[in-house]
This record gives sequence, C-alpha cells and structure tokens, in this order.
Amino acid sequence: MPVQYKDYYETLGVPREATDSDIKKAFRKLARQYHPDVAKDKKRAEEKFKEINEAYEVLSDPDKRKRYDELGANWKSGAEFRPPPGWEGFGGQPFTGRPGPGPGAENFDFHFGGTGFSDFFEQLFGRAGNNRRGGFSGFRNFEEEEAAQRGRDVEGDILVTLEEAARGSIRTVTVRHKSRSETHQVKIPPGVTEGQRLRITGRGEEGAGGGQAGDLYLRVRIAKHPDFEVDGHNLIYEADLAPWEAALGTEISVPTLNGRVHIKIPHGTQSGQKLRVRNHGLGDKGDLLVVAKIVVPTEISESERKLWEELKRESKFNPRG
Repeated sequence: MPVQYKDYYETLGVPREATDSDIKKAFRKLARQYHPDVAKDKKRAEEKFKEINEAYEVLSDPDKRKRYDELGANWKSGAEFRPPPGWEGFGGQPFTGRPGPGPGAENFDFHFGGTGFSDFFEQLFGRAGNNRRGGFSGFRNFEEEEAAQRGRDVEGDILVTLEEAARGSIRTVTVRHKSRSETHQVKIPPGVTEGQRLRITGRGEEGAGGGQAGDLYLRVRIAKHPDFEVDGHNLIYEADLAPWEAALGTEISVPTLNGRVHIKIPHGTQSGQKLRVRNHGLGDKGDLLVVAKIVVPTEISESERKLWEELKRESKFNPRG
C-alpha cells in the first residue's frame, strides 16, 4: 500500500549531512517549542510533537538513519511513496510489514492508527504482523489448514509521552486488517517503561479451522523529551552549575513533570554527581536524578580575571593531586 513519504531532515530543519549533535540540538529546540504542555494550540502542537519525535527516532538511531538514507535524497515530502524493488526495511523485514506470499499463502497486512507513528514509519520500521510463536511467517501449508490453528499475534509500536507514562492514560488505537477495521481503547498504565508490551487478548489475526484468534501487542516507545532522559522508571535531568555554586553549595530550581521544584546543591558537589529527587519519575517507582554539570565561563571581564588569579594564588586545591 503506498504511503506518503516523510522527509525527516525537513521535519527537523537540518541538512542530510547534519551531525548527531546538530540533530539533537534541532530536536530539543523544536520539542520545547511544540511541547503540548507549553503550546497555545494544543491539538496542532501535539501532532507536530509526534512528527518531531518520529523524525528524531529515526535520525538519532545510526541503524535506522542508514536504512532511511538508503531510500535516497530525491523524494519529495508528502509524495506517494513506494520502496525501490527488493528494498527491505529495518531489521530485515519486508517494507510493507507483512510476509510475502508463498505456496498456499494467506497475506495478512495490518495497519495501525492512533499509535503516534505515521504509516510511513510503521511500514519501514514497525513490527506489524510479527508472529511471536515462530518468527515472521505469512503462510500456512494447506495440510495444516485442516487442523485448528491459533491466529498469529500482531505487534506494533505505540508512542507514549513522558506525561502519559508517569500518570497513565487511555489511547484510541485503530487496527485495519484487509476489509476489517477495529478500534480499541488501550490503557496506558502509570509507570509504563520503554519496550514494555501492552497486550489486547484475541485481537490479532483470526484463527483457522476453529482455532482461537491471536493477540495484539503494542510495544511502548517513550517519546523523547527536550529536558529529560529516561532510565527505567527514573528521569534524568542535567543541571548546569557555576564552579562557585558547586564549591560553596546553593539552591536551584529544576523542572519535573509536575512543575518546578527547588533542591539544595551541597558544597563540594562534583561534575557528574547525581542528586535524587524522590517520587518525581515515572509512576510510583521512579525518581528524578539531577546530574550536576559544572560549567566554566567562556568570557570573563578584567575584574573577574583578577579574582580568578587571586583564587589561583590563595587556593591549595590541586585537582590532579
């Protein structure tokens, strides 16, 4: 099935030769601009935030970016897209996300809606039609058809924001299979983590010969956030500190998913040291880990230089001692 081509470089506003650092910087800037919590037009911001995340999901992953770049640079964003002959998607799976026909074949082709990913992403990098009981197989022999056969499990990805992961939510997901279309209310439990699979029993491929239907699995992909990294249930925030703040101690304000909080920086804090803020992670198991990053000024005035020189003379501290 043809889909619209997505120009991920255009989405992030970077050239195709952009470095990893350029891509990360562009993502953070756009993610802050279009994060639904701060944007005035919530609906448009939510869609834009998903597009930005999808682009970053591909371009920040070396393997995905390599496969994407193999499609070539001559596609026009929004144009009807079909893969080059013989092209295979990420992980070696066929482009359409479905197995090719064989003797006695039965094609099954699942398409997802409401997962936060575009059809283009799903078909290149998704996991539709994955058979958990024996690999990716799209056909049965006629001899096997006589016996009752359980339907294959179907697996796809669902993009979940950090806010949803922390507080939980209900998402409407549509699954289209041939002429059949089903809508499911999927519960995102609080504290859900990257890679966790949400199971919907009996909503996979239909069974044959009276066999039961397979299950539908949605694998959680945590949306990238401009401020936080994710480590299991914990969130990680990098806090910039001036040298004197780290040396003397101070109090700073840091963001959380529930607003800003003030924390104390103890004197003698080292760069890379982690300060734990309890119960500000994902669900009731997670914390916020504030990682100290000591930043030195790149430009100083003449009076500041004199103070640094005085400190150099007076201090007995030797970082290499």
